[in-house]
Amino acid sequence: MRFLAYFSTLSLLTAATATALPADGTPKRILKANRTLVYRTLPSEANDLTEFFTKGAWYGRLRMNTFRYDWKEEIPGKTKDNWSAGIGGSVTLKTAYFHGFGATLDAYTSQNPWHMDKEEIKFLKSGKDTMCRHDVYDKNRYAMNVVAQLYAEYRMKKTRLKYGRQKFESLLTKSNDTKMVPNTFEGLSFTSRDLPGHLFKLAWFTKQKLRDHTAFHDVLTFGDRSFSGLSSEEKLIAAWGNNDDSAMHRGLSYDNYRKSGRETHHDLLVAEVWSMKVPNLEAMLNYTAVPDVVSSATAEAHYTLETGGWKVVPGVRYLRQFDNGGGEVGGAALLGLLSPHYANTAGQSGGYDDPKSLDGWLVAARLDIRPDAPWKLRLGYSHTGDEADIVAPWRGFPTGGFTRVMGQYNWFADTDTWMVRGDFDFEKAGIVSGLSAMFRYGIEDFDESKKVYETAKGRWIALTPSDRKALELGAIWKISKVPGLEARIRMGFVDAHKRLDGSDPSYNEYRFEMNYLF
Repeated sequence: MRFLAYFSTLSLLTAATATALPADGTPKRILKANRTLVYRTLPSEANDLTEFFTKGAWYGRLRMNTFRYDWKEEIPGKTKDNWSAGIGGSVTLKTAYFHGFGATLDAYTSQNPWHMDKEEIKFLKSGKDTMCRHDVYDKNRYAMNVVAQLYAEYRMKKTRLKYGRQKFESLLTKSNDTKMVPNTFEGLSFTSRDLPGHLFKLAWFTKQKLRDHTAFHDVLTFGDRSFSGLSSEEKLIAAWGNNDDSAMHRGLSYDNYRKSGRETHHDLLVAEVWSMKVPNLEAMLNYTAVPDVVSSATAEAHYTLETGGWKVVPGVRYLRQFDNGGGEVGGAALLGLLSPHYANTAGQSGGYDDPKSLDGWLVAARLDIRPDAPWKLRLGYSHTGDEADIVAPWRGFPTGGFTRVMGQYNWFADTDTWMVRGDFDFEKAGIVSGLSAMFRYGIEDFDESKKVYETAKGRWIALTPSDRKALELGAIWKISKVPGLEARIRMGFVDAHKRLDGSDPSYNEYRFEMNYLF
């Protein structure tokens, strides 16, 4: 009932104050396949402070996401088949611009009228982003209501300066808005297209809010307190109270920072430039850093060859990661078991040349084949150097766009991945209006020799996933009879080698999503 009342009120408010739809009847915003939004209608300039609000614009979005995760083999206390459903959406208000100044408010809700029992929430995988696990355990609250964006903006020509809570799309920072609430940051950002053929991005962020959080937290600290003396449930609450992203380096924890005599609050610096000045060439340079912990520099380029109505686009990415002090805190492995402060594996290298260093690198290449036809094809390969794992818990994936298949992380040290992707546009083929489909198939070869012996429990633990083959199938249907309405389905099938303990981590995953933009 609270959900219905909330959205009825917001929908009426939106309908009463929204600006008119574009002339072609389509919504004021368009949802791209990667779930980022393209604004087709924006507020106009205000002549005075009154028009600053009256010429503003409202945007609405209703959405539903459902998830089903089916393990091939359940392990008591560790893995369990799980499911989740989220119903909600967002309302966005943009003011008009007065002498270049404007503001944006973006409020989101995710309601969970159906959910697993509290004791089973810890087993959730992809479906965890329909709720805040921390709030479930700490406050018995399954719903998320959060202002994910709230920023002041100054624009001049094609330059934008924003301060506050905001989305920021760069190589390693993404809104990744594929669930119910986006990943956003707090701080200052600058973007500019004023130099022809170039896009500049610069940001300094002091906090991050992951998709399954209702509060902003540190950008690179796992856990928000010491685990010493806590019960098992209190440890979960502490772990989920800070950066608990699935790609987070567990060794860069509150405990380990404190034991190293370091601060547990960190800032995130991002600088990126894209150049499209040279015909057919897109090139990018990126620098991302958490000062005094870890940083990375990346170069990327894509060149378009056109022949006989076909486009062939080779691309390459090289990322170099630098240890700026984080290795002595958390060690080389993302699991954190090589941290100098973790006594149960003390003195072990885990198969890493330098277990106390975060120096590392990654190279990826791809080839896009785009004929003048309803289909297109991508071939990709990536290799992570045999040094440290790559640190990137900000929802931008180091192998994204090259070899990442749904739900898979493949930037562990000494990992090779091969991927093929195919897309088919049923509308372009004259079969079904608004329907498109894709598949991705990846073969992931991890370094399964990277392992440690945990003396306290007398067992071997793998530091990387087991080798696997992953298939992703997906389709998006934009329903033309209802502009702004679309359905999306994704399925993942993972066939993995057995773990060190003999268990089978293979699984199937199913996702269904509905969106309505108005």
